[in-house]
Amino acid sequence: MTVRAKLIKLRQGIHSYLRGELRDKLSEARTSLQLCALALLFGILASLVILLFRLLLQWADSYTHIQEMDFSDMLHNWRALLPLIGALLIWMVAALGSRRYRRMGIAYVLHRYKLHYGKIPLQSAPGQFFQALFALGTNFSVGREGPAIHLGAVSASVLAEKFHLPDNSVRIMCASGIAAGIAATFNAPLAAVIFVFEVIVREYKIHYFFPIIISALCGAVSSQLVFGNVHEYDSIEVIRIPLDHYPVLALGGIVLGVASAGFNSALLRVTELGKHWPLVARLLLAGSITTAVGIALPQALGSGDFAIDVAISDNPALWFLLALLAGKVIATIAAIGLGIPGGLIGPLYGMGALLGAILALVSSLIFPSIAAYVGLYTVVGMTVMMGVCLSAPLAALVALLELTNDAAIIMPAMFVMVPAFLTAHQWFRTESVFFRQLDLMGLGYKVPPVNQGLQKVGVRALMDRRFVIVNNNDELLLEVLKRAEGRPVMVRNAEGQIEMLRLEMHSFEDATTLSRQPMEGLPDSASLNQVYELLLPKRSGEVYIYQDTPEQVVGVISWGNLQQQIRAGEV
Repeated sequence: MTVRAKLIKLRQGIHSYLRGELRDKLSEARTSLQLCALALLFGILASLVILLFRLLLQWADSYTHIQEMDFSDMLHNWRALLPLIGALLIWMVAALGSRRYRRMGIAYVLHRYKLHYGKIPLQSAPGQFFQALFALGTNFSVGREGPAIHLGAVSASVLAEKFHLPDNSVRIMCASGIAAGIAATFNAPLAAVIFVFEVIVREYKIHYFFPIIISALCGAVSSQLVFGNVHEYDSIEVIRIPLDHYPVLALGGIVLGVASAGFNSALLRVTELGKHWPLVARLLLAGSITTAVGIALPQALGSGDFAIDVAISDNPALWFLLALLAGKVIATIAAIGLGIPGGLIGPLYGMGALLGAILALVSSLIFPSIAAYVGLYTVVGMTVMMGVCLSAPLAALVALLELTNDAAIIMPAMFVMVPAFLTAHQWFRTESVFFRQLDLMGLGYKVPPVNQGLQKVGVRALMDRRFVIVNNNDELLLEVLKRAEGRPVMVRNAEGQIEMLRLEMHSFEDATTLSRQPMEGLPDSASLNQVYELLLPKRSGEVYIYQDTPEQVVGVISWGNLQQQIRAGEV
């Protein structure tokens, strides 16, 4: 056998494996080596996209020098106009793209994950990439996790579709790409895993766990290789607080809960008010407000690092912290509420740090010993603002644990999180800002439990492969049906359509007749939920499963088999 022939045979073998055995394994709702290997590959790709984004952002900063700005005289500094320039650049990118692909961000990813198996159009990626790059590069009050989540999800889901993976596995790859994106952005792999489960997946399944962990590790390792093992907030001095200070912390939790609820409400009102305005008007208004805030309080701009630096600085003035908090809230609501692409976690950290420092300074007027724990109050405020506003308390706790690299925050942060969360969610009916954004956009995200379970299993895991398919010949059909020995018999009629052949008994007379029931087909990448939706109206019947083209039938699934799977608790 020649080398060429061997290569052709090898290629055919790989093709056969990808089309058959691999799809069979991935269609099952179980942990597998194949699923983990794909998560490794997709996690690397998603990480590379995020690293490119971060490097371009770093390169842009080398020209604008945002991180080294002199705040003493912003009025005569050309960089004060960066938000307006950024708004125009964002509008230009949006105008060049299609209106169909303008939706982006975490809320949109959540919608696609819940209702479309995490399949996100590749055409939405360039808009997200460059618009978020301009938003962050021109000092808008937005965070980096928004583009990280969208770009990570797009990278993984598009690659999964190129591999023709089953839909249930595309969903897992999408979640894995999100974890890789977050980890590559913040060097916080465990927080990335918890965030994906708590905010995106919203349930725990063991066969999701290992692929998501592997992708998060890819993101963290790639971040450390390029930028070093950096913990962004390890400079915050956290001193372990005595137990007799905890009652003050509990009161602070109530204040933080009220503040979180107020911020969410204000943000959503602005979002609802501006959703019908022209895009250019919204962007220019956001740029104008951000520019005005930046001239008066430049530390209020950016993702939140400037505000955190002020909060942990030596002896900050209380009035200045209050003014800076107001400026940060206004700049964030203007940016996110009016459609500037970006995340919310960075600004929430900035606001939380300022709130924590303000609570510490006010409390120290009554209890002077609290003044030594400003760093701890700052971190607690950051944790609570993220946890309450995003309805992700555990992800917030783990994120700040990794970002500060200090376990001393765990107990006080947990202690404060409880009253803050209860205050916001019970007294003020606060919901996750992402779900409220979806409601305002008119995008669905709710899936009934049965459908949700069926989405996790591919059709290849249940389909009956022992079937008979014959061409249209009335004289032979009865004989074929008798010899099928209980196997499904399908007929391809003159128009090329597939019909199920049945032998029906008539009780009123000793006679039988052959009947044909039209069948619908689904690709072998579909999930059981798609079968369920096709058969549910009649609660009977069958669908045929095909590979590549409808002519290549590979299996049959009946309503009875599907119901048996549901009753057995397999979904």
